[in-house]
Amino acid sequence: MSEELTRLSAAELAEKIHSREVSAVEVAQAHLDRIAAVDDEVHAFLHVATDAALASAAMVDESLDAGTAPASPLAGVPLALKDVFTTLDMPTTAGSKILDGWRPPYDATVASRLRAAGITILGKTNMDEFAMGSSTEYSAYGPTRNPWDTTRVPGGSGGGSAASLAAFEAPLAIGTDTGGSIRQPAAFTGTVGVKPTYGGVSRYGLIACASSLDQGGPCARTVLDAALLHEVIGGHDPLDSTSIDEPIPAVVEAVRLGATGDLSGLRVGVVREMGGEGYQPGVRASFDEALRQLEKLGAELVEVSCPHFEYGLAAYYLILPSEVSSNLARFDAMRYGLRVDTGASAEEVMAATREAGFGPETKRRIILGTYALSSGYYDAYYGQAQKVRTLIARDFAEAFAQADVLVSPTTPTTAFPIGDKVDDPLAMYLNDLATIPTNLAGTAALSVPSGLADGLPVGLQVMAPALGEAVMYRVGAAYEAARNAEDGGPLINRVPSIPGGAG
Repeated sequence: MSEELTRLSAAELAEKIHSREVSAVEVAQAHLDRIAAVDDEVHAFLHVATDAALASAAMVDESLDAGTAPASPLAGVPLALKDVFTTLDMPTTAGSKILDGWRPPYDATVASRLRAAGITILGKTNMDEFAMGSSTEYSAYGPTRNPWDTTRVPGGSGGGSAASLAAFEAPLAIGTDTGGSIRQPAAFTGTVGVKPTYGGVSRYGLIACASSLDQGGPCARTVLDAALLHEVIGGHDPLDSTSIDEPIPAVVEAVRLGATGDLSGLRVGVVREMGGEGYQPGVRASFDEALRQLEKLGAELVEVSCPHFEYGLAAYYLILPSEVSSNLARFDAMRYGLRVDTGASAEEVMAATREAGFGPETKRRIILGTYALSSGYYDAYYGQAQKVRTLIARDFAEAFAQADVLVSPTTPTTAFPIGDKVDDPLAMYLNDLATIPTNLAGTAALSVPSGLADGLPVGLQVMAPALGEAVMYRVGAAYEAARNAEDGGPLINRVPSIPGGAG
């Protein structure tokens, strides 16, 4: 029974819990047992909150037994939280030694909304340090492994959240997406990942990487589960000055509409610049098949051109390090986190602490950003990158005038071997080729599984205008339903057994 519970979707688990067929405690314990069985191999979690999770689940059971309506459609369902959101009752490290063991004095808005919804937080997941990376190899606490092939990466920076889903350690997870850190791991692990419109999910309590790009979002094994979670964590937050004061798009309703399998009247834009050279042949073949599937569902395919997308990578890797340089200045050994006390001046303590506490990729980006912002170079680098950002936003606006959504492969390749690119920053950065434009423009996108290439998962990226999540979810749900019908079930059911686990 325990293993069966870990294979159910969040929606299925919620139905069983709310009908009292199973208790929330049973469901939480099943997932904690699964974590104990396989996480030594996967290393998705940095902290497992066993006692807190069981206590939270027990509160849901008591409330339901008393006849109280569920706090949300997901009350009692377990979730894995990326370790970049502050939590009162658990350490928050952002994958860095500089915050090793730090316990924040407050909850992030996302965490408080999860608790208010009765969702059971199982623990905190591994990530690239301060969300800088595409493989979760830059975590100060060791790499996470892909459950499809434990010699390969699960993507990054949110590889822990995605791997926890693919390893059936949690049915739901939260990630953050600065340049693809939700969508790329989703593609690599055969799961669903959503990057909402910038400002659609509160950033209060999200440890900043690049403040104009960071966005929290839902991770799940089905599009419906992602939508249900999106409606829990989304919405305006007065504590976040960038939060959009608009209602959450009706994404669950859109998923139910999409699941009927009719996309008649919808125009799907195929981005000319997102394909060809640099894309693995199997990834390209999977995308071409996805286009045929969308046509079968009634969608009209329209080729669109976004000529400035090719400059997105260069612009992003100037804007992001510049904001990193500014944001990470707060880790100064004076207020919280690691302190290497040399007994010398404050400046020397700060330098020794940052040298010991930050990893190589974080240091690389701080140096790049500080240089790009320095006198004499600001206009040539950071200023020019911001102009490119504007051009990319205009490309999106023109493309969305011709199509309701845009589609592309989520990533140029499938998951690569651990260690393969860790010493080659440019090769690592190229993983974000297809995902970065959405972050630069602040628009919405999701990744949904689109089959296998060479035995590894591939993702289809669906992009929508700002606050256009409803149509994006509709297309994702319709494609998912058609793909599952053709394949005889969800792709995630094909994850191989994990050595040492009960998969």
